Amino acid sequence: MKSGFAIGAAVLAIGGAAVPVPVVAQQPARTVQQDFEAATALSEKPESRAAALAAWQALETRTKAGTRSHAIVQVRKGSILFRLHRYDEAIAALRAGLAGLPARDASLAEDRVMAQLELGAIAVETLDYAGAASTYAAAEAAATAPGEKLGAQLSLVHVQTFVDPAAARATMGRIDALAARTKLASDARGLIEQRRAELQMNTNDLPAAKASAIRAVSAMGGLTERTSIGDVGARSDAAIALLLTGNREEARRYMAMTGAGRLPKGRFNIAQQLAAPDCGGEAGLKPDDMAVVQFSIAEDGSTQSVTPIYSSGGGKVALAFAQAVRDWSWPVEDVAALPTFFRYNARVEMRCSTAFPRPAISDSFDQALAAWLTEKGAPVTLVADGSDALALPAQRAALATAEARDPKSLAVLAALITLANNRVVPREERSSLYERGLAIAEANAVPPLPRLALELPAAAYRSADDRKDQFQRAVTPLLNKPFYADDPQARAALRLALVDHVDSKRASANRDREIILRQVVDDAALAKDDPLKVGALVRLASLQIEAGKPDAARSAFAMTGLNAQQCAVLDARPRMVSTPGAEAFPQEAQAWGFEGWTQVQYDIGADGRTSEPRTLLSYPPFIFSQAASDFMGRARFAKTYRPDGGLGCGGNVQRISFQIPGK
Repeated sequence: MKSGFAIGAAVLAIGGAAVPVPVVAQQPARTVQQDFEAATALSEKPESRAAALAAWQALETRTKAGTRSHAIVQVRKGSILFRLHRYDEAIAALRAGLAGLPARDASLAEDRVMAQLELGAIAVETLDYAGAASTYAAAEAAATAPGEKLGAQLSLVHVQTFVDPAAARATMGRIDALAARTKLASDARGLIEQRRAELQMNTNDLPAAKASAIRAVSAMGGLTERTSIGDVGARSDAAIALLLTGNREEARRYMAMTGAGRLPKGRFNIAQQLAAPDCGGEAGLKPDDMAVVQFSIAEDGSTQSVTPIYSSGGGKVALAFAQAVRDWSWPVEDVAALPTFFRYNARVEMRCSTAFPRPAISDSFDQALAAWLTEKGAPVTLVADGSDALALPAQRAALATAEARDPKSLAVLAALITLANNRVVPREERSSLYERGLAIAEANAVPPLPRLALELPAAAYRSADDRKDQFQRAVTPLLNKPFYADDPQARAALRLALVDHVDSKRASANRDREIILRQVVDDAALAKDDPLKVGALVRLASLQIEAGKPDAARSAFAMTGLNAQQCAVLDARPRMVSTPGAEAFPQEAQAWGFEGWTQVQYDIGADGRTSEPRTLLSYPPFIFSQAASDFMGRARFAKTYRPDGGLGCGGNVQRISFQIPGK
């Protein structure tokens, strides 16, 4: 029996032929220690992090909860999750592991310090500097090796600079004591001086900050052509300290040696989603407050590693500015064209905005569509909170899910609109989204005014390079379609859109605008206080004052029922009629080979002259700030009507790029 079974297992008779069956030897079971060593080896290779995570997760099931081994595995798993940017999971694993590590086991000091440092780094990434200070202090206390202790102290002093400067000074004292008895590399000593300089700058000890910053640059090798990430930070700190102490030319020399604004090829384009924080708020930001914030750009176009470097208003102000940068986004194609080195640790000069909301005519279409979709059970997000780049994957997934259920549903339309409003979506894709959305809107009988939220952007994207004549040719026929022409608000909205796209270079431009505006004003089907009619009257009053007809302007404005403060909210921004030329490019920046970008806020008087120009954002810091303000100070706009002759248009924001021709 035994022998017959063995033979039967060894061969099978198929068609009279005996076919051998392979016999696989049983592999000896791997020990937990062997798997631990394999997971450790995978963890050391950035390209193997996913495999390392799987290895640690497998080990977690093989070790008994509550044991030393289980706690070590949780810490190591948390470390990999941290490197994969899965921060919530990392926090849970690291904290669980720390809680399970035997407190008196000195051999686990390295794991304990690593876990605390990574928890601190996660807190820093979310700008929770108070939480980071607590975990970095725990890491310093747990560290036994001088290198580990110094690393914890340098991380600690940075966050304390912005939440507890007095504690930061005490930490600097411990750093100096450790450095005095330890042999350190020159780069490490340079980093110590850099942290000292940042603390001194942020506590207004500017002469000392300048000396410390210059020592940091010197320790890292001086102003040589060699430029590492560490060199960039130290030289930039020196530039800030020199500028704050009145050494402008020397500051530019140090800034030039950071490489910022001097790419070997291509350009560091301004972000697609970018805004300065509003003045006021919980941090009490003031118009005179200024900050320098450092950030890196991830491959998906979002910002990461955002951290304040300097603020004239203290740590709370610095963190508020940094929080605004966390929501910036670049298109993926811009990031791909940017040399990798320049994506890391870029710095920008920042001020807060005093602008007030200025809803555009198109906002009424968007809101009408959002309200209609919500009523139909398909809510839409017109503006997502936070970073558009980070929101993009989830928005694409939501669209795919909705399409899988019903490709012509209102849920798909809502997902299309949400995605189309994402500012990092490429132009071609956005054009396709609006066209697809328009087809779904037609199939689902979306009413005229809400449908314009799709119709007008689709027409604009069909117009090559946003040419105004092409936009007019695309939109004018819509007024002849009964669907829009029979709806008072829709036809008024279309006419205002046409007014705002009249080519100013045409001799008959203002006459054409007046004809269209009067069609809106004289439309008896529109209520006197309809926002579209009011918007037409405000525009008409400005045209009349530009034509030298003050009485007609006064009459048109009186029909709006608005006061001087309200009118700017409903008016279109005045047309820019002249700007400075190439002389606006600062000579010293051109001499050093700097390029960059800015965002400027300014007011426009009723006479078309600008006032109160303020540079809100400037890259690289301090290079183009004054030039950008001067540029907008000399720009001129078309005249607008205001009953008191005062402010024509307040709180405008303009982006300006400074580029060297032929580069």
